[in-house]
Amino acid sequence: MSLFNGDVSQNGNTRHMDSLFTVAEIEEIDFSKLLDKPKPLNMERQRSFDERSLSELSVGFSPRHSARHLENSSRNYEPPEYLFSPCSRRSVISCTPRSQAGFEPHPMVAEAWENLRRSLVFFRGEPVGTIAATDTSDEKLNYDQVFVRDFVPSALAFLMNGEPEIVKNFILKTLRLQSWEKKIDRFQLGEGVMPASFKVLHDPVRNTETLMADFGESAIGRVAPVDSGFWWIILLRAYTKSTGDTSLADRPECQKGMRLILSLCLSEGFDTFPTLLCADGCCMIDRRMGVYGYPIEIQALFFMALRCALLLLKQDDEGKEFIERIVKRLHALSYHMRSYFWLDFKQLNDIYRYKTEEYSHTAVNKFNVIPDSLPDWVFDFMPTHGGYFIGNVSPARMDFRWFCLGNCITILSSLATPEQSMAIMDLIESRWEELAGEMPLKVCYPAIDSHEWRIETGSDPKNTRWSYHNGGSWPVLLWLLTAACIKTGRPQIARRAIELAESRLLKDNWPEYYDGKCGCYVGKQARKFQTWSIAGYLVAKMMLEDPSHLGMIALEEDKQMKPAMRRSNSWTC
Repeated sequence: MSLFNGDVSQNGNTRHMDSLFTVAEIEEIDFSKLLDKPKPLNMERQRSFDERSLSELSVGFSPRHSARHLENSSRNYEPPEYLFSPCSRRSVISCTPRSQAGFEPHPMVAEAWENLRRSLVFFRGEPVGTIAATDTSDEKLNYDQVFVRDFVPSALAFLMNGEPEIVKNFILKTLRLQSWEKKIDRFQLGEGVMPASFKVLHDPVRNTETLMADFGESAIGRVAPVDSGFWWIILLRAYTKSTGDTSLADRPECQKGMRLILSLCLSEGFDTFPTLLCADGCCMIDRRMGVYGYPIEIQALFFMALRCALLLLKQDDEGKEFIERIVKRLHALSYHMRSYFWLDFKQLNDIYRYKTEEYSHTAVNKFNVIPDSLPDWVFDFMPTHGGYFIGNVSPARMDFRWFCLGNCITILSSLATPEQSMAIMDLIESRWEELAGEMPLKVCYPAIDSHEWRIETGSDPKNTRWSYHNGGSWPVLLWLLTAACIKTGRPQIARRAIELAESRLLKDNWPEYYDGKCGCYVGKQARKFQTWSIAGYLVAKMMLEDPSHLGMIALEEDKQMKPAMRRSNSWTC
């Protein structure tokens, strides 16, 4: 019997009014200050581990950072009143929240919580995750499994609602799955690979339950999930930030799990770039869509996971080695991404004027991109004020498509500078009809079709023009957009997107995605009651009502990080 059988319509959640914000006040707040509220006066003020500069963790560790000092600063990096979400002391049985401002929430909220709880998966009596979809009208395929990336918005919803045990159980169960031997045919995967998903198998004869994990051997295309490990680290930090409980991250098995993931990413090889080389289908876009190489989604998640790991790793012998490597990589990665992936009006004009076949360290066109390969649409899409991180950069290739998840993560992780973050939001506002339309938000823009579609997707019938990952509209992206809006002080954009979603989602039974250039149509193969569509909506609503929730999923800019350098003395064309 489910532990979560309470009446979801009973809204009794309370919170002190001094931590609340009205809709009008939200627009006037400097949201960057939410992440470092002062500690109570009766406590000694120390800088949080979040606030420490990367330069203080550089290769030569200062003797003044003793183990005792580091332990204190890493275990008390949040004031108590900021750490705990509402109803953290309440029973998790009937904890569907009331609006933080004291008025009744939108009617969709109670319905969303009921559906989210219906998706819970139990293993030996404990909730361990949520299945991808509860739609019973179609073939299950793998939608009855718990996906690591899909569970993230569900986990955030439960954390914001004061129900951290589900998240803790998920973190520990997936960590145990990481230790499994992973083989595809006769090839063994790296020890640190996290599963894409898992399923609870019930044996009615023996009355036992076991877990079955998928590390990519059952996935379409047989690609291992590169993003799962990053999301796991990000979620571990969100749990620690939300609850104030550092004991979970401090466990030897969690420390080892992080180190194993990092070992895969920080290993030395033939790479000349600090970015990660990936196959198609290794992330949310899990089918062939021309994102092979150095996709923005993976690079942004990589950066954020590195920063989270920097906060979570212990300062023991093993931890110090990884911290040194992380610091070096963060400096190189931030410079590379901000320099070569960033596109705005000026940079577009520079690329348009590139010379080719340059050979020397002073080359301007370092990747030998052919100006004639610039797509026509990008000149119309790029506003005078605004910009974004493009989809991919590799030798002689730049993918100019806009990818929502990657750009939102660059804002949340502070991979984007404050100026770049504002430019991304300017672009979203300027191109609202293209990126949001009737149902926010486009997973990528624009769609590819005709000959390009045949080449890039292999004529994939699911990824036709303006459908699924090829320009489809995904409601789950609401939570990422909302978080980015709050961090940049633009909550009005989030409210506009949420209002659009509220006009359709419940009526359409929470589809996985929408089709069409404007996102008007429920996706042709979209599952109904898609869990992360439900959870994404809830997280967006809760963050907008209580912006302090942003702290568990956002990182402030490191003020002392090395400033961006010029690419070469002859950069201007």
